[in-house]
Amino acid sequence: MKKQLLFVTYQNEDRDEGLTYAIDLAQTLEDGITILLVNKERLEERFEDIMTAVAFAEESEYETAREVMRRENPEGQSNRMIDQCKTSGIEANLQTAQDGIVGAISGFLKNKTAVDMVLLSPSITKNGNMSARELQRLVKTASRPVVTIAKQELQHA
Repeated sequence: MKKQLLFVTYQNEDRDEGLTYAIDLAQTLEDGITILLVNKERLEERFEDIMTAVAFAEESEYETAREVMRRENPEGQSNRMIDQCKTSGIEANLQTAQDGIVGAISGFLKNKTAVDMVLLSPSITKNGNMSARELQRLVKTASRPVVTIAKQELQHA
């Protein structure tokens, strides 16, 4: 069985953050990638997005309404992530989870023994999305190396 890297990111976020790094690492290690999309959006937020799209559609701004709904339906973005992996020669698959980050990763790792390493995208760790306490709990329960990917900010000279 081929080893896998577990790349974890949120649905409805900029999921390209960190994926390039995960692909490069998978190529180096000759591993595959499993992308775990965790849904953090609450029902209230989803309802707000839908109502926003309806408001734009009522004002005949159909393209804006479609854009809002694309955020709502991340399937197209998920397919692009898989395609990006496959064009780089990396075997990839996609899983989704509704639990919190720690529960989702722990549950996934219980069923998949071929995972070498857990990679957390910048969207997981930036702006306090994941607390230090949650990260410590994940490191204790994951039983695999957990790597956080940070987004490097550009410095102005």
